[in-house]
Amino acid sequence: MRLIFKADLRFDTTLLTPGLRLAVGLSGGADSVALLRALVERSAELGLVLHVAHLHHGLRGEEADADRDFCRELAERLGLPFHERRVDTAAEARPDRAAGKAGETVEEAARRLRYAWFRELMESGAVEAVATAHTQDDQAETVLAKFLRGAWTEGLSGIHPVVRFPEGRILRPLLGTSRSEIEAYLGGLGQAWREDSTNRHLSFTRNRIRHELLPLLEGWNPKLREHLAQMAELSREEEAWWEGEAARVAAQVVLPGKPVRGGGRAADEGLAIEAGRLGELPVPLQRRVLRLAARRLGAKPDFEGTEALRNLALNGRAGQKCELAGVVGERTHRELRLTAGGERKAEGAGEFTFKVPGEVEAAKWGIRVRVGRAGREKPEGLTIQSARASLRAWKPGDRVRLRYSGGPRKVKEVLERMHVTGTARANWPVLEVDGRILWMQGVQLEPEPGIEVSVSPLDGSGG
Repeated sequence: MRLIFKADLRFDTTLLTPGLRLAVGLSGGADSVALLRALVERSAELGLVLHVAHLHHGLRGEEADADRDFCRELAERLGLPFHERRVDTAAEARPDRAAGKAGETVEEAARRLRYAWFRELMESGAVEAVATAHTQDDQAETVLAKFLRGAWTEGLSGIHPVVRFPEGRILRPLLGTSRSEIEAYLGGLGQAWREDSTNRHLSFTRNRIRHELLPLLEGWNPKLREHLAQMAELSREEEAWWEGEAARVAAQVVLPGKPVRGGGRAADEGLAIEAGRLGELPVPLQRRVLRLAARRLGAKPDFEGTEALRNLALNGRAGQKCELAGVVGERTHRELRLTAGGERKAEGAGEFTFKVPGEVEAAKWGIRVRVGRAGREKPEGLTIQSARASLRAWKPGDRVRLRYSGGPRKVKEVLERMHVTGTARANWPVLEVDGRILWMQGVQLEPEPGIEVSVSPLDGSGG
């Protein structure tokens, strides 16, 4: 990473290319104001075309309105295009039983809405990338929070300098810069910033880590933040190497399905790993190959689950099974076979198929689903009178198009963002109409022209 110094503020220039149309996500806080000012000072030299993007989350009332006004005035003073959007984060976070929408924390909803808007902004062509002002302090807090939750190496990699979406990139040039450096830089410029009053509320886990836990641990090691940020960089690079190595080895030991008479394998019967060859691998590779195979089936076992599969492969007897969330392991004489299932195949699971227009009642999920024609517009490529709908649990490979998002997203990635786990994750419902998923519980999908989907609880409440 090549760092430059400008008025004592460090930022990573390797992420920035000449001619880049870059929006700076500006909240009004010290970090984002410093990033904007530093990029403006270097924009001519670096060849950047800068914009400013501010999302009003609909929280904190007049305080948030003042933040927006501050950001707009700063953009105008710097002569930069200003993009703004207002959302109702609290409403988005609330569960909506009638629509089959699970609840989120306000922080989760705010992050989801923020990145959805960034992606929309990039998709519009106004900008190619968005820069956010995550700092070394943010990195340290993230790594510590994930360590407390019991993360794997990929979790300890923390905040990545670059996140790639189909629409463009999210860049974090300040990950090597501390918050104290930022405040000193702004002080030298005489530049004001806004303070978010909620950053002091200890009801939020991150604030407790920032104001209580990190200062306590720094009594043991004053360089803890720097060390945690270094751990993130090491973990990120180690994980990138291991990912390639695990894929190379998996290509040799992970087999499709199960053997069939006459030779060959049934490719639609999950995956299998040769137990003997797995046992010849170093333990770190054993774990990574197992987790890679499980991910291909839509599962993400934790440490205990991974060890259970490994023990079954190396020490299990033929016929023994291990049932985890999203995956079932079964030992044969020579192989460990993995199939999608586990908690997913809970009692009462099933698929409800019906003609369109029509409706179905699914006691399993406690909902009634109606599918009909919307207005006079005919759905392109779909004859609604002959279409068939299927209300079912999601399966690996399913993709959805989120509202205000760009290209299709994997359902399993959406569930991970929603923090849905266990049996709920395994049996999460989706509605498919002639091969297209038009409804998914808990999220808003792009509407299909000419088709109307209505979901209501079976007890008759809601709409």
